[in-house]
Amino acid sequence: MKLDVRGLALSCGLLWGLGLFLVTWWIIVLDGATGELTFIGRIYRGYSISPGGSVFGLAWGLVDGAIGGAIFAWLYNRLRRTTAADPAA
Repeated sequence: MKLDVRGLALSCGLLWGLGLFLVTWWIIVLDGATGELTFIGRIYRGYSISPGGSVFGLAWGLVDGAIGGAIFAWLYNRLRRTTAADPAA
């Protein structure tokens, strides 16, 4: 089975971006907005435990997840083609 690179990139980007957005809001609801720099904030510029930071996390997560999903799907399709004979390809 061949993976759709665009489809997996989009779904991974949405999953990672929305996941980071929702976890940030979960922390804000439970502990309050701190605005402190977190480990993820060191990787994603502009991200913090705040409403504005959650939007930055959503944007970075969409991009990062999409790139990761595209690389995974491309690599999977590439390795699959070399290891098994595929009559459809």
